[in-house]
Amino acid sequence: MTTNGALDGLEALVLDMIVYRIGPKNAAALACASTRLRSAASDDNLWSRFCADDFDLSEPIDPDGNVLPSFKEAYKAWVESFKMYPLELVKRAKRFWTSMRKWLAENLPEALDTLNRGASENQIKLFERTQGINLPLPTRVLYRFCNGQLTLMNRSKIKGFNNYGMMGGYEFYSHYVNVHLLPLEQVVIITKHVSEDLDFMARMNFVLLATSLNLRKMFFLDCNRGQLYVGTQNLTHEELMPCVPGSLVKLGDSAGVLQDGLMVWLEEHLRRLLSGAIGTRILRKYNSISLFPEAPPLCSTAVTNGVKVRASAVLVPEGSNPGGLDPDMDKYLFAYSIRISLLPQGCMLDGAYYSSCQLRSRHWIIRSRENIVDDVAGEAVIGQYPLLLPGMDEFVYESCARLPAVPGSIEGSFTFVPGRISKPEGREFEVRVALFVLEEPQYIF
Repeated sequence: MTTNGALDGLEALVLDMIVYRIGPKNAAALACASTRLRSAASDDNLWSRFCADDFDLSEPIDPDGNVLPSFKEAYKAWVESFKMYPLELVKRAKRFWTSMRKWLAENLPEALDTLNRGASENQIKLFERTQGINLPLPTRVLYRFCNGQLTLMNRSKIKGFNNYGMMGGYEFYSHYVNVHLLPLEQVVIITKHVSEDLDFMARMNFVLLATSLNLRKMFFLDCNRGQLYVGTQNLTHEELMPCVPGSLVKLGDSAGVLQDGLMVWLEEHLRRLLSGAIGTRILRKYNSISLFPEAPPLCSTAVTNGVKVRASAVLVPEGSNPGGLDPDMDKYLFAYSIRISLLPQGCMLDGAYYSSCQLRSRHWIIRSRENIVDDVAGEAVIGQYPLLLPGMDEFVYESCARLPAVPGSIEGSFTFVPGRISKPEGREFEVRVALFVLEEPQYIF
C-alpha cells in the first residue's frame, strides 16, 4: 500500500491530527493526493488552527483587516504579504502587537486609539530610499504591523495626546517626558530636523524612531548593527547609551535568532506591562504609562505604624553624562517616586489608633557606591504637608537625585504627627522609607 493509500485508510480524527502535525505547507501539497486527503487538507477548522498558530488570527482576515471567505484564504493572504520575511519573525511581531493592543485596550484605550495601521512594503521601501538606509528586518516587520503612533500634526484632535506614548515616561519638577513610537513619515521629518545638530546620524546610519514630543528624550536605531540607543545630556557630542544588552542583538543568517534592538526593547517593555512591574498613573490630568517600577525588587515597600511608603527610581538618560571625564561631576540623574498611604485601620501608635496623621518633615541618605554623598533633612515634601486618611489614594510625589557613580541607593524616613500638625493627638513618630536602588539598568526606556 502506498503512503497516500495508508493515509486514506485512517480514521477521520487520526487523519486530521496527522494533517495538522505536518503543517500548512505540506497540508496544501497533500490536497493533491486524493479526494479524501483533499477534503481533510481543505477543512477550514484545520486552517483556522494554522492561522491561530502562525498569525494569531481568530477570524479569517487579511493583513489589512478585510474579512475573507475562509481561514485557508486568510492564511494564503498572510503568507503572500509577508513572503519576504522569515515566518518566525512575522509570528513574533504579530504576537507582540496583538498583546500590546490588548493591554492598551484594557489599561490605556486612549493610547490604543493613537496606533496607526501597518505600513505597506512599498511605504517601507520608499522610506529607506528617502533616508538612504536599510532597516533591520525585525524593525521592518514591526512596522508592517503598526506604523507607529499618530503624527505630531494631528495630536490636537485627542485631549491629553502627549500622555499617550506607548513607551511611557515620567515627570519631576518641570521635567516631563512621554515617549511615542514614531510613524515612518514622521521619522523622516524629525530625523531631518535633529540631524542638523546631530551630524553623526547620517554618517553612522542612525534613524530616530521614538521620542517624547518635546524632543527632550530621543531613541535612535543603528541600522547597521541593529542596536537601539538613547541620547544623553551630551547628545550633541555623540554620547549615547545602549537600550538593550548588546548580546541580545542578533542580525545575519548565522545569528540563529533574528532580533534587533527595537524588537527586544518593545518586547521587554510589554513584559513589564503584563507582569505589573510598571503600570499607568494619572499625569497632568490624564492617564499615562509610568516608568517608575511598581513591584519588587526595584520598588521598595515599608509600613510603620500604619503608614505605608513605596519608593522606586528610574534613570533619566537625557539628563545624564556617563562619559564625563571630570571625576567631581555628577554623571547620573535619577528621578524617584514616593507613594505614601494610610492603611484602612488608620495610624497605630503606642497602643492607640488615630484616624489621620500628617507629614511634618523628611530625612534622606543618598549613597553612590556605598559612599554617602548626601544627607538631607528638611520640612515637608515638595512644599507640601500631606494629610493621610484611611481609604484615600496614595499621596504621590516625584523628585530627583544626581550621583557621580553607580550603583547607588536612597533610604530615609518621614516624621509624622498623629492627627494634624495644627492639632496633634499624640507624639511624633518616624516612618521608614526602605532602601531603593539607583542603577544603570540593562534596559533603558
